[in-house]
Amino acid sequence: MPTQKLYAGAKLREIRTRLSLTQKDFAQKLGVSLPYLNQMENNNRPVSTTVVLALAQEFGLDVTELSTGDSERLVSDMREALADPVLAETSAPLADLRLTASNAPALARAFLELHSAYRQTHERLASLDEALGRQDVQMQASPWDEVRDFFHYCDNYIDAVDRAAEHFAAHAPEQGGIRGAAISALRAKGISVAFTDVETLRRYDPDKQVLQISRYAQPETQTFQLLLQVALLQRDKLLEATLDLARFQSDAARSIAKIGLANYFAGAAMMPYKVFQEAAQQTRHDLELLSNRFGASVEQVAHRLSTMQRPNAKGVPFFFVRVDQAGTITKRHSATRLQFARFGGACPLWNVHRAFETPGRFLRQLAETPDGVRYISLARNVSKSGGHFGAPVRRYAIALGCEIRHADALVYADHMDISNPQAFEPIGISCRICERTNCHQRSVPPLERRLTIDENARGVLPYEVE
Repeated sequence: MPTQKLYAGAKLREIRTRLSLTQKDFAQKLGVSLPYLNQMENNNRPVSTTVVLALAQEFGLDVTELSTGDSERLVSDMREALADPVLAETSAPLADLRLTASNAPALARAFLELHSAYRQTHERLASLDEALGRQDVQMQASPWDEVRDFFHYCDNYIDAVDRAAEHFAAHAPEQGGIRGAAISALRAKGISVAFTDVETLRRYDPDKQVLQISRYAQPETQTFQLLLQVALLQRDKLLEATLDLARFQSDAARSIAKIGLANYFAGAAMMPYKVFQEAAQQTRHDLELLSNRFGASVEQVAHRLSTMQRPNAKGVPFFFVRVDQAGTITKRHSATRLQFARFGGACPLWNVHRAFETPGRFLRQLAETPDGVRYISLARNVSKSGGHFGAPVRRYAIALGCEIRHADALVYADHMDISNPQAFEPIGISCRICERTNCHQRSVPPLERRLTIDENARGVLPYEVE
């Protein structure tokens, strides 16, 4: 696979602005000419090795920041938006999308917001009978989607909340651990904690100052809910300040995001950044060992691994996704070049869908996306019982993976034939933006390809992709 050139003009401009340097001064410190720097900042030239080394040596920059950020996400999201049938006649070359994401990210986001508003309108018109007569129908993004995109473009890492959770965990007693620390923190505020037969996972009565946790929930879930309540009560000012910076469009989105931030605190407190990162490296990211060591579920561990993106202390860049039995993505995040579809489900060739067929087992897969990037993906089903007979069971499958260049850091890559190109299964993102011509699971034609239809012949698909 050829080495990809690194274009990071927007990131270079951001670094220079942060350092309050002129282009001339910045060029001198990087050891390049002013015209050369200007070309790199405008993405007319890739970032050279000399510049990368100078950034690390002169400014102590974590050079992985150059290849991360919003660009890949924006490109993936724009490709998906342009695959919408309403834009079928508006084809844009991939190179143009990359230039837009790098040079005009605000314009790219405005286009995505416009497309999202269109989809919202289209969905409301599809259910017009229900909407007729309602006075509260507003033309704005779904609060849920708005919050999802907030975490998506924050790289699923919230520094202030993460560090606050790490500080809280550092003062947990040896006896009782983080669970005991959560109960003590709540009792210090005059709150009684009771494990009862309440049907909900958590119920807090602010008037009586009583917190009820379901006795039916798994221990790791109980601990998580205790910490979530600690975040809402003890770290309220921090959460509110973070929400102020996000500038959500509606109160509903802000409320959803606050719960999301409290969830983030809970996970980060159960698995404090530095301690968890060291354990992940020592165990080579063995999910079961980490689950036992930190008293967390496998899903909680996998999700936490996808958030290890602290500047200057980044872990392996993982993607993490959770899907339901219908294939709908209910959680998604990627610190890799693999970006998930914003709407609809995941590629059916991906092993996450097969996890439902093998409960309790980890499935490993070597996969290659249409851009030639290779990954190792780990999938497993996760069931969440209601705790008693007759209670509904929620069934999901999760997947965690990274680029194959990090295979040595994963115990799950052992004994896999990662040097054999034929061992990698072809997967995609979404059928409309997947350029593979011979996929037997294709549901709709690719947007940018011509079709040949022969009424006298039928293959796997009713058409051939040119």
